[in-house]
Amino acid sequence: MREAIKLSVDNVDNKGGPFGAIIVKNGKVISYGANKVTVTNDPTAHAEIIAIREAAKNLKNYNLSGCDIYTSCEPCPMCLSAIYWARIDRIFYGNTKTDAKNIGFDDSFIYDEIALPLEKRKIKTTQLLRDEAIEGFRKWDRFEGKVEY
Repeated sequence: MREAIKLSVDNVDNKGGPFGAIIVKNGKVISYGANKVTVTNDPTAHAEIIAIREAAKNLKNYNLSGCDIYTSCEPCPMCLSAIYWARIDRIFYGNTKTDAKNIGFDDSFIYDEIALPLEKRKIKTTQLLRDEAIEGFRKWDRFEGKVEY
């Protein structure tokens, strides 16, 4: 946890956000991540996402079962979702989402939006061409060589 915290503190000096994360498997650090949103102009470059991408690359596996993530702050909705998709076993965090909100990193509106019906969300969402789009799903369903994840 101290390494994740140190990454968050040091990252401020590198013009990144105050977030750091590490992924550990069997007591060994597999990957490091520090927030690079403003440095790379990538809104998905959160510390946890970077650490997950590096861990998957280093382990040559998208399934990170058996891994733990240590992050300097309670994960935002995007990072929490990625942690679940990666099948990470445990999350350890330092700062809370309220601590993050208090310095301008407020994700509560996203949690609120997710709970709303599509027609009440701030970003207009419209379904198009489902009859055509479903073909990819049908093909996947029939594909004998698929890797389930």
